[in-house]
Amino acid sequence: MPVAANLPDMKFRALACLASLSLVACATGEQHAPAPMTSAAAPAPATNTAPAEAAPENASQAPAEDWAHLSQEQQVARFVSEAAAAHGLDPAALRASLAQAQTKPAIITAMSRPAERVKPWHEYRPMFISQARIDGGRQFLADNRQALAQVEQQTGVPAQIIVAIIGVETSYGRNTGSHRVLDALYTLAFNYPRSGDPAKLDREIRRAAFFRDELAKLFVLARDEQLDVTALQGSYAGAMGMGQFMPSSYLDYAVDGDGDGRRNLFTSRADVFASVANYFVKKGGWQRGGLVAVPATLASGHEEFNPEDWTPRWSQGELAQRGYTAAVPVPAAATATPVSLEGAAGKQYWLGYQNYYAITRYNISKMYAMAVFQLSEAIAGRELPPA
Repeated sequence: MPVAANLPDMKFRALACLASLSLVACATGEQHAPAPMTSAAAPAPATNTAPAEAAPENASQAPAEDWAHLSQEQQVARFVSEAAAAHGLDPAALRASLAQAQTKPAIITAMSRPAERVKPWHEYRPMFISQARIDGGRQFLADNRQALAQVEQQTGVPAQIIVAIIGVETSYGRNTGSHRVLDALYTLAFNYPRSGDPAKLDREIRRAAFFRDELAKLFVLARDEQLDVTALQGSYAGAMGMGQFMPSSYLDYAVDGDGDGRRNLFTSRADVFASVANYFVKKGGWQRGGLVAVPATLASGHEEFNPEDWTPRWSQGELAQRGYTAAVPVPAAATATPVSLEGAAGKQYWLGYQNYYAITRYNISKMYAMAVFQLSEAIAGRELPPA
């Protein structure tokens, strides 16, 4: 979900991207959003809890100031002052654009909706890997083979991985979001929902600050790329384009793939392909020719190991001590992280490598990353294991 490149906030992801079966936000980030992520017909996951729009990028864990004691008018005035000073924006132009923004109750409701039941892998995978989605991916790959091959040669990110991300995020560009991005970010910047739970207050304060920052970055993006800020459409969390990039991720990772001097993630497929790949390389550390994930076994008598994140920090020797063995030959020096999934016939064990980690930078859900990987394998014509 394609966005904001700080430490992952899994709780936010799980809450920010829930519930709605229509499109919301990512390349994240952190994602995501940005994260940055769904189709209307077969919505893509933004977390491992429920399908939803792409998630926004995660924000800093540093304490944020609570603006809730200010009226919305006071919040907007302060935002204009701070954004103008921080980014060299014209205060009058900011006020004029914000005067056209609307608070959308439906977005507040979507952000407030409780998490659905965590779906096991064997229920989760069919939402994103169907024959129709595989066939659509193969056709999309064939239609854009030359542009994708060029990006793969330049970055080392396989064409089928780029296609799978776009397939999961926006159904190959058919559903990139129906919300005005200005309204989405305005709503969440100044009306981020409060649960009333004291244990969640700090996170809710930080999320509001995150969306204020994304709103400011939206104006920077509009200035830098000559975009009409009032016309941009995206997810309910503010993610944009075929790859669902949040404004901060758009600024940080989007590239000009077609050489026209602009970074256009809305209608330029060359820019989209190059930008998704650049996100994987720059944020995820994608390794050219490296492994994504391989099936594994867990020896009898060993407890399942579920790490706090998906950083591939364990050597084969360390994994072996925990009972994990790759089911296929892997390079001796490759480090990995264990991944456990609830399959229809019981537990499935995998080892995720650096390129698996790179996919989780788009969206931190282990099932999202596995769905993207397996969809890419199916698009490339390889046989998939049972769900």
